[in-house]
Amino acid sequence: MVDEEVLAGGVANAGAVTRHGGYVMRPANEHSATIHRFLRGLRATGFEAVPRPVGVDPDGRERLTYIDGDVPLPPFPTWVKSDACVASVARLVRRFHDASQRVDTIGMSWSAEMADPEGGQVVCHNDVCLENVVFRDGQAVALLDWDFAAPGRPVYDLAQFARMCIPVDDDLGAANLGFGAADRPARLRVVADEYGLDAGGRAGLVRVLGESIANGGEFVRRRVEAGDSNFIEMWHQIGGMERFDRRRRWWHDHGRDFARVMR
Repeated sequence: MVDEEVLAGGVANAGAVTRHGGYVMRPANEHSATIHRFLRGLRATGFEAVPRPVGVDPDGRERLTYIDGDVPLPPFPTWVKSDACVASVARLVRRFHDASQRVDTIGMSWSAEMADPEGGQVVCHNDVCLENVVFRDGQAVALLDWDFAAPGRPVYDLAQFARMCIPVDDDLGAANLGFGAADRPARLRVVADEYGLDAGGRAGLVRVLGESIANGGEFVRRRVEAGDSNFIEMWHQIGGMERFDRRRRWWHDHGRDFARVMR
């Protein structure tokens, strides 16, 4: 840890991600070899908005290149709440999905923890929250933290990003992230426009969002039941399953507003 700066943010690896000069050190896991191969594959297609993996050090930590820029943390600053900001992430996600389809993933193993339950042929990030995006001058330039990447449907990946970054959430949940009374349905329309969804894709996005909200909390609860101290602390801070039940009730009342603007 000599001369290493602890990087804030995250839950699963909170306090364990550091910067050493031009590199980021993170706990490796059983899928690190696959993730490194995938990141190299993305960069080989010309999509360089990801860290360059260097390898796994003798101490069991993976080493990746550090990407300079701003990584926002909650409660989020004003600049990251603009439509222009979320639009830039949507464009970056679309570029990533296009590149992902050109990467040879035969023989790779992936985490199933946050993967699309319906599966798919395109490797998705599955955790594009604002804390996992690097910005410069308010524009998204890179995606970080690929631990939960796995094959799935691009619309599923887009829905997870929209849910966390718009955010598609009840008023209290949004306020706890630092968001005020923004027009959330209109922001979802921005995401769909900038990503380039057709009519069928827009309907699918709303449907998958509803499914995601209906299943909200299960991933966190599994981590809590497994004894993960970081998730146990977060579980108590957010109010347990009631936090997700509240969002479900909110979506029941407001989901039609999102469907309406996507027509």
